[in-house]
Amino acid sequence: MPTAMLNGTVLAEASEEDVLHIEGNVYFPPAAVRTELLEASATPYTCPWKGECQYWDVRAGGTTLHDRAWSYPHPYPSASDRVGRDFSGYVAFWKEVQVS
Repeated sequence: MPTAMLNGTVLAEASEEDVLHIEGNVYFPPAAVRTELLEASATPYTCPWKGECQYWDVRAGGTTLHDRAWSYPHPYPSASDRVGRDFSGYVAFWKEVQVS
């Protein structure tokens, strides 16, 4: 079962069939993410093929990591077609967050 952890705190956990693997990252469905540990970031980014990105700061175990999670609230329709599933709101994690 894929899990995202920071400092021993589970940030997200879902079954393999519920996550998506996109460009080497594991994307967790919104219901599998502990959103109380995320805070919206103002960092702007638009992926050329996925669309406008929402970055999140991650808080756990007394640590706050800037822009270590991201999602695509409204991916381009062509991106969902390319991935094979609508991934609106799915969350991926970066760097110090351990995803296994």
